[in-house]
Amino acid sequence: MISEAQRNEITEHLIYAKLSQSAKGIDNKKILKYISEDELRHYNIWKKYTRQEVKPNALKLWIYYLISMIFGLTFGIKLMEGGEKNAQKTYRKISKSVPAAKRILKDEDRHEKHLIGMIDEERLRYASAIVLGLNDALVELTGALAGFTFALQNARLIAMAGFVTGIAAAMSMSASEYLSVRAEGRKDFLKSAAYTGAAYILTVLVLIAPYLIFQNLYLSLGITVLNAIVVIFLFTFYISVAKGFSFRKRFSEMALISLGITAITFFIGLLIKMFLS
Repeated sequence: MISEAQRNEITEHLIYAKLSQSAKGIDNKKILKYISEDELRHYNIWKKYTRQEVKPNALKLWIYYLISMIFGLTFGIKLMEGGEKNAQKTYRKISKSVPAAKRILKDEDRHEKHLIGMIDEERLRYASAIVLGLNDALVELTGALAGFTFALQNARLIAMAGFVTGIAAAMSMSASEYLSVRAEGRKDFLKSAAYTGAAYILTVLVLIAPYLIFQNLYLSLGITVLNAIVVIFLFTFYISVAKGFSFRKRFSEMALISLGITAITFFIGLLIKMFLS
C-alpha cells in the first residue's frame, strides 16, 4: 500500500509540475508549483519506508494533463482529486502504523479545499453566462422545435424556423447579458455577452441537427430531446466537478424544466395543427 501511495504521489507531482509550466497567470503557476512540491515531499516521505524509487503512472499523467489542457485546470485537477478517494482511505489505514500518513492526508485535504479553489480560470468566471445561454436555448428551442414539428410538418422548414428563432434569441440573450453586466459596473460586459451568445448558438446547432439529417419528423424530435439530455448531462457534470456542486440535483432540475416545457409546447403544436389545418 505504501509503494502504491508513493507511485501516486510522484505521478501527481509530475502532473502538477507540467500544468504549472503551461498554466496562464503568475498566481496559477505559483499554486500549481507549490502543490507539485508538496506531492514530491510526500513521495520522499514514503520513500523512507519503501527504500526504493518508484516510477510514475505514465498513462494517468498524460490523461489528466490532456484533460486539464482541454477542459480547464480546475476541472482536470478536481476530477483527478475526486478519483483519489480510495487513496485517502488507504492513507487512513496506513496511518494506524505510519504516523506520517496523517500529515500527508491533511496536506491533501488542504490542496482540495483551499489551494485548488484559488486557481483563477476565465471559463469558470463566466460559468453563469454560459449557463444562461445554454439553459435558455435548451428550454426555449427544444420546446419551439416540438411545437414546430406538429405545426409545420416539414423537416427542412422546422430546421430553418428553429435556426432563425435560435439566432434571434441568442442575440437577444447576449444583449440582455451585456446590459445587465454593464449595469453592475463590471468592465467585462462584452466577454460575458459573447459567452452567453456562443453557448446559445452552439446549443441551437446541436438541437436542429437531427432535422437536417433525418426526414422522419418524430425520429428527429426524439433525437433532439436526446441531444438536449446529453448536453444537460455533460454541462452539469462539468460544472458539478469544477465547482463542487451536487450533480444529481442540478441535472434533474435542468432536465425536468427543459423536458417539461418541450412536452407542453408539443401538445400546443398538436392543438394548433388540429384547429388551424
